[in-house]
Amino acid sequence: MTTPSPAAASLAPGGLALDESSAPRKVVAAWSAYDFGGNAFNTVMLSFVYSVYVTGTVAADKAHGQVVWSNFQTAAGLVLALLAPLMGAWADRVRRRRLMLAVSTLVTVSAMAACFFVRPENSYLYLGAGLLAFASVTQDIAGVFYNGMLPHVSTPKTVGRISGTAWALGYLGGVVCLVLALFGFILKGGMLGLPTDDAFNVRCVALLCAVFMLAFSLPIMLMGPDGEPREGEPFRIGAAYRDIGRRLAGMWWHERGLLHFLVSAAIYRDGLNAVFAFAGVIAATAYGFSKEEVIYFGLAASVSAALGTWLFGRLDDRLGPRPVILASLSAIVVLGLGIVVANRASVFWVGGILISFLVGPVQSASRTLLTRIIPAGEENETFGLYATVGRVVSFIAPALIGAFTAAFGVRWGIMGIVVTLMLGLAAFWPLRIDGVTHRQAR
Repeated sequence: MTTPSPAAASLAPGGLALDESSAPRKVVAAWSAYDFGGNAFNTVMLSFVYSVYVTGTVAADKAHGQVVWSNFQTAAGLVLALLAPLMGAWADRVRRRRLMLAVSTLVTVSAMAACFFVRPENSYLYLGAGLLAFASVTQDIAGVFYNGMLPHVSTPKTVGRISGTAWALGYLGGVVCLVLALFGFILKGGMLGLPTDDAFNVRCVALLCAVFMLAFSLPIMLMGPDGEPREGEPFRIGAAYRDIGRRLAGMWWHERGLLHFLVSAAIYRDGLNAVFAFAGVIAATAYGFSKEEVIYFGLAASVSAALGTWLFGRLDDRLGPRPVILASLSAIVVLGLGIVVANRASVFWVGGILISFLVGPVQSASRTLLTRIIPAGEENETFGLYATVGRVVSFIAPALIGAFTAAFGVRWGIMGIVVTLMLGLAAFWPLRIDGVTHRQAR
């Protein structure tokens, strides 16, 4: 017989935020559509198109552009680390998740649309980098409120499927928007025949992404799950930070399983984020991929990730999130080692697609595991802490990638990702929470 730990006892299934009653299908569909639309920012603006425009065309010097970009993104991470738990705590007390999601999403959409005014001149470099950094903060804050709705649109039996489906739709949304941008706007002015002078066609991509995100965000703004404000609990920023600090300090004694998960997940999530952030760079520099080949690889990787996330979401409900996370991380580590040892472009192609197939399931299963252990009434604050802890350790993968690259060459940068995932896997492996990571003792 297993004796529940203090964390397990405090996170017993009866105290979880998940409800037994399911939300209407239209609400679930609206919640999932938000992921589909929101990934236009991550895929097109941050990864493949607009960030490249800012650092490579707007900036007079690419090296300086990269430095400015990095500095603004670092500042964005620090701001998010401070604001995410505060915004989450506010949402839990004011109980206006839908309104706060709508406001933060509309601010993100507005910042994306404003990127249209960033002309291909060095004097616009700080504006372009600043707008994207600002939008990345507001989108991540919106993600706190969005993830906080998951317990209210799913049940213990459907949370894996719903989370996995939405995450898969996010990848597909990024693919759809990227294809629209490439063939409608970018390649020789695109099918729309937009003028390329003054980078007008590329700047219009910002408007495309803003409209795309807004269109698929409107349903959840109108019908997302909300709650009544708590009576007698006025919100004060100083008191909120004090309460958050007390909760973090008390996690060791009362929510140890949650603390364990937040730390271990932050480490391996940093490695997973690096997969998409650095794959294109490694493909081009180490394996000679052309710009077109990098884009095609990115499209194939996104489709593979969508398929894997959708399939594993069903396994999450049947087996639980822990087996999905352990099996996927282990397989990614093996595949990464195989790519390094083989040192062939064809192996990188196949291995990269297979790794992408497994990245989404880990991200989605991590979201469902956290959803299963959040105490009722603390959904948004906890997801805020989830974002904050992730930002705190976000230096690990880039630092290891840089170290391996400097010591052994560009292709060895993959080992930085592999080692980060191994550290996260080792930290996550001992996690035990009755009724969540394994069957509850009787």
